[in-house]
Amino acid sequence: MNASWTRYLPEILRERIEKHEQLQQILGNTGWLFAEKLIRLVTGVTLGVWVARYLGPGDFGLLSYATSFVLLFSAIGHLGLDAIVLRNIVHDPTKRDEILGSALLLKLIGSIAAIILIVISIFLLRPDDRTAQVLIMIMVIGTLFQALSTIDLWFQSQVESKYSSCVRTIVLLFIAAFKIYLILTHAPLISFAWVGAADIIACSVGLIIAYRVTGLKITGWRFNRETANALLKDSWPLMFADILVLVYMRIDKIIIGEIAGNAELGVYSVAALITETFYFIPTIVSSSLFPSIIEAKYHDEELFYSRMQRLYNLMAFLAYCVAIPTTLMAHWLVPLVFGNSFRDAAPMLIGLSWAGVFIYFMIARSSFLTAMNWTRLHFVIDAFGCVISVLLYYLLIKKYGAMGAVIASGVSYWLLTHALCFFYKPLRQTGIMMSKALLYPKFW
Repeated sequence: MNASWTRYLPEILRERIEKHEQLQQILGNTGWLFAEKLIRLVTGVTLGVWVARYLGPGDFGLLSYATSFVLLFSAIGHLGLDAIVLRNIVHDPTKRDEILGSALLLKLIGSIAAIILIVISIFLLRPDDRTAQVLIMIMVIGTLFQALSTIDLWFQSQVESKYSSCVRTIVLLFIAAFKIYLILTHAPLISFAWVGAADIIACSVGLIIAYRVTGLKITGWRFNRETANALLKDSWPLMFADILVLVYMRIDKIIIGEIAGNAELGVYSVAALITETFYFIPTIVSSSLFPSIIEAKYHDEELFYSRMQRLYNLMAFLAYCVAIPTTLMAHWLVPLVFGNSFRDAAPMLIGLSWAGVFIYFMIARSSFLTAMNWTRLHFVIDAFGCVISVLLYYLLIKKYGAMGAVIASGVSYWLLTHALCFFYKPLRQTGIMMSKALLYPKFW
């Protein structure tokens, strides 16, 4: 059956898509995710600009520091379960309730552990910074509710992300409206921390409602010790890998805040805000293609590698579509939008946008490693990358300030994602596929 939305496409493209029912489903699912992320892009950047101008480099830097600090520990709450749960449900959907129920309880335990570590760490790191402590204590409330993101894994496994996309979009618009209210009423910095916590809680409640609307009940989930043990057996390397990924993707802001100060962190955060806004692109593409990649892995190895090459090609194409326009516009766009106090963010934005090419590849390669069940290799690679990136961040930020973090990001992302593949034989083919994608990116 042809998808109704294809009638709006050019004839050549429509005919090609309509021959592949699975491609229609993937594109339809990606369309919902892309629409959500596009709305998030517009509102996120618009409000990010407004909030940055309202708070100024100092307070905006402190808010970014607190957010990064909480996110740094969030991987503990997820326990690396998401990809494993998704893989297992796709492979055996009849075990849905016990897989999801076991994952939920494990995530709740992980979230509590994360909260304890966050609270202890901020009081040790900044014992005299009362403002930072209060901001983080508020934001950490949302961490407990992140366990309910387990519901979204079911929608992803069925390539039905429209439900979770609708929830997140509705919550986003309400949160955006409230942020505007805070700015117009000259609310203090602490109010924005409360909004961050409310965002996670509202999304969690919305996912429960969406799951019920589809005719399913979360009360039907059940914990199974054997299932939980099996999930943890496969996921614990991914949990540590996720922690390491967050360290070398978030530690830059922590180190800048500690060495260069909140004001310079505020300027850097503007560049990071714009760059990270576009990371939704590889995330939604990878999540939509992941079920088809898993299916190919179990049935046809040649098709599996063919789909991985297409994924890398697509990632390179999309990354270039972001980096090239950014390079051309950054120097006049940043001061125009954010104001002269943030003008030094322009060269940082250009550097981070090109470093982001390897973030796209990193996300795609993660799908490959999960499909191969090479979770321990995933951990080893990320451990190496974490050590290198933290070392580079510390040395270069100490010498060049926030611009040093940009240089460190580019070097560490390339080394971890692309260069390292050629030093380990099982990943050499992956490195070659990435090289081909860099030289010959294409949409499909």
